[in-house]
Amino acid sequence: MITAGVDMGSKFVKVVILKDGTVQGKAAETTGFEPVEAGSRCLEAAAEAAGIKVSSIEHITATGAGRKVAPGANSNITDVGAAAKGVVRLHPPARTVLDIGAEEGRSIKIDADGKVVDFAVNEKCAAGAGAFAESMARALEVSLEEFGKLSLQSNKSIPMNAQCAVFAESEVVSLVHAQTPKQDISRAVHDAIASRIISMVRRIGITQDLVLIGGLSYNPGFVDALNRGLEFKVHVPADAEYVSALGAAITAEERNR
Repeated sequence: MITAGVDMGSKFVKVVILKDGTVQGKAAETTGFEPVEAGSRCLEAAAEAAGIKVSSIEHITATGAGRKVAPGANSNITDVGAAAKGVVRLHPPARTVLDIGAEEGRSIKIDADGKVVDFAVNEKCAAGAGAFAESMARALEVSLEEFGKLSLQSNKSIPMNAQCAVFAESEVVSLVHAQTPKQDISRAVHDAIASRIISMVRRIGITQDLVLIGGLSYNPGFVDALNRGLEFKVHVPADAEYVSALGAAITAEERNR
């Protein structure tokens, strides 16, 4: 059986192709202003990586913000459901999932079968998502990759009072004018993001079998801040940005049966 999961994210499209439960190919590209076209190209690229034609795929399940317009999709699943299924496949002990993308973050409580028990979403403010980190990196005139690494060079705690991305950027500019070292500002920003995320996950209950997925999981400064705030290490799977696409592909298998 060949199935595919298409994650139509707000910033990136991700595709995973499964054959009899094993990943055969995957691909990702920016969503841009033409998400349907981006989805089609990404599906073609994943099929090529798997050594098959798109027409060979028996069922396609879509997830993500643009799941309703995913090309070729036979069905769709919510972001929360897809993340839960993907995480349990990769890390069966997981009971809490943190999925932090470009525009929003969500915390999900799951059971041993990967079913969603409860969830909370931070979608009203970018201060708890990847876009906030990007904005702060621009304010410091460094790349996002450098911004994450800078945080690890600091051991100084500087509280950030602003709870809004716009006001926080002004606060960062004030710190720059006060000649605060960039690494200290970076740590303050990542600590602020982590604090908001931890407050969200506390609403559903925190377990130490916690898995972090989504684009912000690649930011070492954020992961470090999250570990310090939780006082234990979170599990970050390989290819963390593909986990929801994997969950969608698993759903496609179940529905095709």
